[in-house]
Amino acid sequence: MSGFPFDPTYGYSREALLRVGVPDEPDGFGEFWRGRYEDARRVETRPEVGALEEVRDGVRIHEVTFTSVGGVRLGGWLVRPAEGPVRRGFVIGHGYGGRDAPGPAVPLPLPGSAAILPCVRGMETRGRAPGTGTGTGTGIPADAPSHVLHGIRSRETYVLGDCVADLWCAASALRELLPESPAAPLAYLGESLGGGLGALALPWDDRFVCAALTVPTFGNHPLRLTLPCVGSGESVRAYHATHPEVTEVLPYFDAAAAATRIRVPVLVAAADADPSVPPPGQYAVHNGLREDLRTLHPLSAGHMEYAGEERERAQLAAALTEFAGAYM
Repeated sequence: MSGFPFDPTYGYSREALLRVGVPDEPDGFGEFWRGRYEDARRVETRPEVGALEEVRDGVRIHEVTFTSVGGVRLGGWLVRPAEGPVRRGFVIGHGYGGRDAPGPAVPLPLPGSAAILPCVRGMETRGRAPGTGTGTGTGIPADAPSHVLHGIRSRETYVLGDCVADLWCAASALRELLPESPAAPLAYLGESLGGGLGALALPWDDRFVCAALTVPTFGNHPLRLTLPCVGSGESVRAYHATHPEVTEVLPYFDAAAAATRIRVPVLVAAADADPSVPPPGQYAVHNGLREDLRTLHPLSAGHMEYAGEERERAQLAAALTEFAGAYM
């Protein structure tokens, strides 16, 4: 685990990681996010299913588009069983860099499942409106270091708030696309960026019955600002150095603070070493969850190649299947 100008464990043992604290939420935290959620639920998502792209692993994978807050039209993939009824649904977030295919999110954890895999605004490839070149028509840059700073001057304009809303609207779109299964339970799965956004989204949306967050970002911003990394957090650290007032905005987007409000079971796959998302921030998200609702799945590392990675990925997939099966 070398090759970086810093130790990707940041000097933390597993025991020390489990003691990482959670920042207090700022004044108006709940009111801010409940308002954002109510706005998102009022959106007419108008989902449209496009071309069939693949049939594999017992599912059919289609293009899909839907509308999110601000009238932004986003895309992604819709996954449905090739045969049989839909008994459950998943909203599956992605990491920074976006996604240009469903990738390892398919096969889904459980049979009889449907899923929507949205690209949040600004992200490759289907979070960018055709012909705009650099965003969704609202000037959102696609590269992670710039995307994470877009609108950061205020909590109302920060892009992460709209990205969370994109996940809520994706859930609405999925429900609309499953009229034959109106009571199907929903779960959220997200990794890295998708993990942090998921933690911010879950406290306010009672449509989700459980979630799994893998190497989640945005946990414990005060601590993150002290830790160098090679991920999007470094861009925020550099911005903070010349704009210290950003500490008035970041607390509203702290995934660890949000985790204290989550009231459904959550599996957190957190890494002991990670050069992109410092492990103390990942564990802060886990530590913020209510003790009786959290399940920890430790990983040796995240966002890097390491010995045993393939084996650990297989173990995580098995753990996700068992976890989701217990609550769906």
